[in-house]
Amino acid sequence: MPGKERPRQPKLIVTRRLPAATEARLNELFDVELSENDVPMGARELAAAAARCDILIPTITDHVDADIIAAGTGRLQLIANFGNGVDHIDLPAARAAGIIVTNTPGVLTEDTAEMTMALILSVPRRLAEGEKLIRSGKWTGWSPGQMLGHRINGKTLGIIGMGRIGQAVARRARAFDLSIRYHNRHRLPAVIEAELGAAYVEDIDRLLVESDIISIHCPHTPQTENLIDARRVGLLGPHVYLINTARGSIIDEEALIGRLERGEIAGAGLDVFAHEPAIDPRLLALDNVVLLPHMGSATFEGRDATGERVIANIRQWIGGDRPRDQVLEGWV
Repeated sequence: MPGKERPRQPKLIVTRRLPAATEARLNELFDVELSENDVPMGARELAAAAARCDILIPTITDHVDADIIAAGTGRLQLIANFGNGVDHIDLPAARAAGIIVTNTPGVLTEDTAEMTMALILSVPRRLAEGEKLIRSGKWTGWSPGQMLGHRINGKTLGIIGMGRIGQAVARRARAFDLSIRYHNRHRLPAVIEAELGAAYVEDIDRLLVESDIISIHCPHTPQTENLIDARRVGLLGPHVYLINTARGSIIDEEALIGRLERGEIAGAGLDVFAHEPAIDPRLLALDNVVLLPHMGSATFEGRDATGERVIANIRQWIGGDRPRDQVLEGWV
């Protein structure tokens, strides 16, 4: 469908409830069909929506696969994703159909970095366990040996994926006197390394072995699927804490659970899971794990900013321009 004329008044369909301000603005500017509830669409619903709109606005809960793309090929021209990650969209199929895909990079960087830092603090210092103790009514008062955890001051933080979020985490970590090392597909310029106080480690295995805290910040792509596989999970020492606010399938969850259950890893802070919203019950039973419901980017400010970027991309496309946030070949 390359070169197809863009409609002056395109039909938009939104798959989930969005912030009130975003929905109001969409209603004001466009012919839009908003979601009446906040339940994820099934494959049939997504296919039907793609077939009767010019612009689809999905979220990470919508699996826009090749079949959905095929259903929309006769009309659909733009997929304006509400969010940064696009691993739920079949990008090759969209490109083959001449459908442009946009995302919203950068708007959730600070929010996710803040949540990452919260997990880096909460797991070693056992904050979730302490809170549960208070609520249980079993706390008997202060004692010298109660709820002992580990300080993070002076520890080594290994960051896997040094994009916007990884760098934002590094900036925060410096304030806690963490020694920062990182692995990235491409090494950062020396000036940025100096600014962040970060040392590049080319070998992921070495980074895993030499770090006290590992934080995952790479995007989910075919290349990063199961990047931290069972062998690499096995490299983590008994003092190591693993933090993941990226995507659950980057880590071999089965291997991680096994080592956590056996006390072979100190703990984990997880905001994402391999099969979410389903959570492995073995994780729920572990005291050395802090579990969050994929809320790393969940701020009012971040959601509003995401909506604004979606609208900006749509307006640029309607105006005949290439959207600022068009996802290009080779995106990672």
